[in-house]
Amino acid sequence: MSETTKLNKSEQFVQFIIELIQKNNSAAAALKRADNPATEYQSWEYLARFIDIDKDHERLPYATIAAALAKAKAEHNGTVRIGEAIARCYEDGKDSEQAQAKLRRLLACDSTHEACRVLRSLFSLINSKAGIQLNYADLLNDLYWFNVDSQRAKAKWAQNFYRHYSIDEENA
Repeated sequence: MSETTKLNKSEQFVQFIIELIQKNNSAAAALKRADNPATEYQSWEYLARFIDIDKDHERLPYATIAAALAKAKAEHNGTVRIGEAIARCYEDGKDSEQAQAKLRRLLACDSTHEACRVLRSLFSLINSKAGIQLNYADLLNDLYWFNVDSQRAKAKWAQNFYRHYSIDEENA
């Protein structure tokens, strides 16, 4: 990346966490626990550099993404958005009933808290599939603004699921 390229806050955070987990095993361990309310406090020293940790609507998205990055042992921010990632987890892609059910469950979320909870299980599924490099910064931005305009995030996720991926397109 060139020095003139400016990263937005979500991209800066993702880059910071990736560099941190590569250098510091104890930080990586603390960040893996960031998505559990009982152990989330262990990640606060890292989250507090970017957000007000006393505000749930800020802390939950950042904690969720930090935990996902640490668990995935991500080496860089990917390019695959969450809708496409869900489709890629199944042989039939966007035509898979299971994939559609996973997407519908995510789209049914009414709050940032619920969306973060649903995403935890999706991260496990996505991490179990080789070659899916999730765009964590994009997802973090969606989650951060979810309480303000959830319909926009949901429409973006659905459009990405249905529009951008099918097994036939990959094999063409």
